[in-house]
Amino acid sequence: MAKQFVAEIKDRDSVNAVFLVKDKIMAMAKNGKPYMNLRFMDKSGDIEAKVWDNVDLLDKQFDKDDFVQVRGKASVYMNKMQVVVAEITKIPEEQVNLADFLPESPRDNQEMRRELLEVIAGLGNPHLQRLMESFSADAAFMDLYCMAPAAKGMHHVYLGGLLEHSLALVRLVKTIVPLYSGINEDLLIVGALLHDVGKIHEMSYERAFDYTDEGKLIGHITIGVEMVSEQIRLIEGFPRELALLLKHMLLSHHGLYEYGSPKRPKTVEATILNYLDDMDSKINGIQAHIAKESVSTSRWTAYHRLYDRYFFKSNGMEEELEVVQVCDETCEPLRKEQPAQAPEAKQERKDFGNQPFKTLGNLDLF
Repeated sequence: MAKQFVAEIKDRDSVNAVFLVKDKIMAMAKNGKPYMNLRFMDKSGDIEAKVWDNVDLLDKQFDKDDFVQVRGKASVYMNKMQVVVAEITKIPEEQVNLADFLPESPRDNQEMRRELLEVIAGLGNPHLQRLMESFSADAAFMDLYCMAPAAKGMHHVYLGGLLEHSLALVRLVKTIVPLYSGINEDLLIVGALLHDVGKIHEMSYERAFDYTDEGKLIGHITIGVEMVSEQIRLIEGFPRELALLLKHMLLSHHGLYEYGSPKRPKTVEATILNYLDDMDSKINGIQAHIAKESVSTSRWTAYHRLYDRYFFKSNGMEEELEVVQVCDETCEPLRKEQPAQAPEAKQERKDFGNQPFKTLGNLDLF
């Protein structure tokens, strides 16, 4: 039987499928009865689920990051699709196809790898080019760099997300640099490629995306600076100031102390990287948030906790609604063809009276 994916689930659908448990939280209803709040995922997305009955018994049968066979009913609640679970059973990993359960970048991974190598080959600064070549020559590093998501929940939350996000910044850099004078393009490009490099060790992504112990204790910015420093030490004659400028970009790319940035941007290149990184991540995150609510008929999204706002879905690009011409009270109704009859005497046409716009009330103009 073909797998039923999250993105295919519609209101009132019966659900009978295998999912990966992304989150599992025990809670208490207002009446004092326990219930289970779950989030299931596969490569097409994730969906909220509730278990209302036999909660204590089912709680012992599976955990977060387990694969489970779920039977239940889908419904829309508060403009979001959710599943009310009737039965749930843990499934051994060897019985599932792992490729069905982790979302992937919409871009082909091999295509992105080729683009990365082309960017490195096009660098003009020999020191920065050798630095990137030393990273790309490490097969284990490349596998992680090309597979890692860019974040757990904010933006590019899928396999290959880190590489997609980094290459997007490179394209933005190449668009911005010609508009200003005196910008070090090679430094900006390498900063774009390496600004989040520490995420290959900050995050785990064999199952649901989460943070490693190293990620929780140190964080990707510090991890990334350490990785860059180690590679630079292996390159003979790498200019000290160039190393400082590059590491400053990694340390300051979050922009503000309250956003976890150890330093604020203090060079033009670091400032540009900060703004481009923020822009690309926000656009991706907002578009993903809107896309998740395709089942909702509301023109507004649900509240986004991280952005602290609702988003208006329409941007004026939708097809204009066709206004159908309908008959008013003076129009003859449509009739099936009848045999020809003798013409009737011509009747005087009724006028509109003194309310000419009254009959327009049935036009669906909006």
